[in-house]
Amino acid sequence: MTSPPPSPHPLPGRAPADGAPGREESGHEKPGRAEPGRAGPPGPEAPSRGGAADRGERTLWGAVRHSGGRAAAITLCSVAAALAALAEPAVLGRSLDLLLAGSAEAPRWVALCAALIAAEVALDALVALLTGTTNARSTAWLRHRALGRVLAASPHHAAARFAPGDLATRLTANATEAGTVPATAAGALATVLPPLGGLVALLLIDVWTAAAFLAGAPLLVLLLRAFARTSSDTVSRYQRVQSGMADRLVEALAGARTVAAAGTAAREQRRVLAALPQLAAEGRTMWLVYGRAVARSGVLMPLLVSVVLAVGGVRLAAGAMGVGDLVAASRYAALAAGVGSVAAALGGLVRGRAAARRTGELLALPAVPHGPEALPAGGTGALELRGVTVVRDGAAVLDGVDLRVPGGATVAVVGRSGAGKSLLAAVAGRLLDPDEGHVLLDGVRLDRVGPGELRREVGYAFSRPALFGTTVGAAIAFGADRAPADAVRSAARAAGADAFVVRLPDGYDTPLADAPLSGGELQRLGLARAFAHAGRLLVLDDAMSGLDTVTQRQVERALARDVRPGTRLVVAHRLSSAVRADLVVWLDGGRVRAVGPHRTLWRNPAYRAVFAAPEAPTGAEPAPADTAEAHPGTADAGTGTAEARTGTAEALKGSTDADTGPADVGTGAATARTGSAEAHAAEAAPTGTVEALKGTAEAGTGPADAGTDSAAARPARAEDTPAARTGGAAARTGTERA
Repeated sequence: MTSPPPSPHPLPGRAPADGAPGREESGHEKPGRAEPGRAGPPGPEAPSRGGAADRGERTLWGAVRHSGGRAAAITLCSVAAALAALAEPAVLGRSLDLLLAGSAEAPRWVALCAALIAAEVALDALVALLTGTTNARSTAWLRHRALGRVLAASPHHAAARFAPGDLATRLTANATEAGTVPATAAGALATVLPPLGGLVALLLIDVWTAAAFLAGAPLLVLLLRAFARTSSDTVSRYQRVQSGMADRLVEALAGARTVAAAGTAAREQRRVLAALPQLAAEGRTMWLVYGRAVARSGVLMPLLVSVVLAVGGVRLAAGAMGVGDLVAASRYAALAAGVGSVAAALGGLVRGRAAARRTGELLALPAVPHGPEALPAGGTGALELRGVTVVRDGAAVLDGVDLRVPGGATVAVVGRSGAGKSLLAAVAGRLLDPDEGHVLLDGVRLDRVGPGELRREVGYAFSRPALFGTTVGAAIAFGADRAPADAVRSAARAAGADAFVVRLPDGYDTPLADAPLSGGELQRLGLARAFAHAGRLLVLDDAMSGLDTVTQRQVERALARDVRPGTRLVVAHRLSSAVRADLVVWLDGGRVRAVGPHRTLWRNPAYRAVFAAPEAPTGAEPAPADTAEAHPGTADAGTGTAEARTGTAEALKGSTDADTGPADVGTGAATARTGSAEAHAAEAAPTGTVEALKGTAEAGTGPADAGTDSAAARPARAEDTPAARTGGAAARTGTERA
C-alpha cells in the first residue's frame, strides 16, 4: 500500500453570530429549529440506496465529462509512465547481460535504460500536476452545480431537506472527495497495467516463475475485494456522523448569544461533541480496514517475490535462465504484486463514490420553474391568490386562501403567531410555490414570469436581513440589477438609514465588517435595499419590528412619498401598521377570516384580541398594546359615538398604566398636537409635552386625560361635539377610579 487514506476533514468554519451583518436569515416562519441545548432537528430523509447510488453515478459521470480533456491527458501520461516502468526491467536485464559479456552494445542499452528512467520520472511529475488541477476543477464544478441547484430551489424546500451544517459538509468535504474521482479514474488504467504487464512478462521470461506467482494471485484478489467492500460502508458512516456534528456546531455558533446568556456553554460543547466517540470509532474502523490491507499486502507481496526468486534461482542453476533474466523476473514479480497502488486507487474511488452520493442529493433538489411571460407594462401591482394551499408535515398551514389586493394599496396581514402570515408573504412574491392554487400579479401567474423580471418587480424586506457586499453602499445596491449611487442614497434616506451611515468612518464606502450595526440599524439597511429595488409589489415581512415608533412612522411616510408607487404587503405585528393600512387581511389558522379596513374589523372582539396584551387582568376586556393606537381616528370616534367612548373607557379601565398621570403626556403622538384627522391613527412618540397639554386643554380635557395616552382616541379639535366631551369626561372618571 503506497498511501494512507486522507485525514478526516475539519468541520465547517465559524459562522457569524446571530444578528451580525452577513448572517442570512429570511425572517420567514420556518420549520422549528431546536433551541441551543436540545437535540437538533432531524436531517433529511435517507433516500433509497438505489436512488442515491444512481444520483452519485450521474454526478460522477458529469464531473468526468467536465474534465474530459485533462482526464484524457492524465490517462495518456500515466499509461506512458506505466509502459516505461514495464520496459525498464527488460532493458536493465539486457544491459546487465551485455555488460557481463563485455559487448560493444552495452553502452547503448545502458543509455536506453537511463532514458526510460528519466521519462518515467518526468511523466509521473506531469501526471501529478494534471491530477492536482483536474481535482480542483472537478471540485469547483461540483460545488457550482450543487450550490446553484440549492439556490435555484425554493428556500423553504432546501431548508427543510438539509440542515445548515449538513449542507456545508456536502458542499465542502464531500465535494472535495467526489472531485478526485475523475483524475483517479483516469489513472486507474495505468495503475492496473504494471501488475498485469509484470505477470505477462514473467510468462515470457519463464513459465515456472509465472506459475509460482500465480499460485498466490487468488489471495491478492480476495484482499482487494474485502478492502473495497468494507471500506465503502465505513466511509459512508463516517461522512454521515461528520455531517451531524457539523450541523450541531453551526447551530450552536448561530445561537452564540443565547448560549452565553443562558450560561450553557459547557452543555453545548458536550452536545456538539456527543458524536465524537462514534466519529472516532468510524475513523478507527476506516484506518483498521486500511491497516489490515497494508499488513496483509506487506506480508503477501514479499512472500510472492521470494517464491519467484527461489524458483528463478533454481532455473538459473539449471541453465534455463540467465542473470539478466533473473533480475528482470524479480522486478516483474514486484510489479505484478503491486496491489498497493491498485488498492489506493480503489480506496479513492470508493470514498469519492460515497461522497458523490451525498453531493448528488443536492442536485436532486427541484429547481423553481419559470416561464417566458412578461408582466404588463404600467401595471399597478394588483395581487390575487386563488385557492392557495401550503402543506407542511401533512397539515395545511395555508388552507384555500382566496385574496384580491387592488393595485397600489397598502395591505396589512395580521394574525396570531402561527397563523401563516410569513408563509402568505413568501407565496405572494414566489419565494415559495403553493402546493395548490396560483398567485397572479397584474393578471399574470407568477410561475409563468421570467426570473429576471419577477425579481425586478417583486421586492422583499425581512425582519432579520442578510447583507451581501463589501461595503454598506454595496449592501444596499445588492439586487438583480445593481442600484445606482443616487438611488442608494435616496433609499437610505427613505429608510432612515442615511443619518447613521454618513457618520460611519467612510460613509457608504465603509466595509461591512467595520460597521458596528445595532439590530434596528441592520433592519433599516435591509429596508433601504428593498426601497432601492422596489417594484410594483413590495413585501415587508415584519421588516420594521426593530424600529422605534417614531422612526417607523417616518419610514412609513417616506415609503408612501419617496419610494416607487406600488402595492405594499405588510406582515404586521404592531397595531399601528394595521391602523395605517388601506386594508387588513386577518389570518386565523391558515385561513382568511376577514378582509377590510381596520376601523371595521376593530368592532370584532376576536380581532381586537389579536393585539391584546398577553397578560390582561382577569375579567377585563383585552387591552391593546398601544392605547393611543387602539381606536383609529374615524369620523365616528370624533363625534363621540357610543362605541368609541365605551372602547376607550374599557381600555383605560383595563390598562395597568391608568395611573401614570401627566408624566406620560410626552408619549402622545406628534400628529395629535396638530389636531389633524391623522391624529386619530398616530402612535405614541416622545415629543413636546407642553404642546400636548395645550392641545388637550383646547379639547376641554384635563391633564389626567393626557396621562392615559388616549389623545388619539379623543381628537383635540375645537369642533368637538358635546357627546365627544361627555365621552372624555367618562373616560377621565374611569381613569380616576382606576
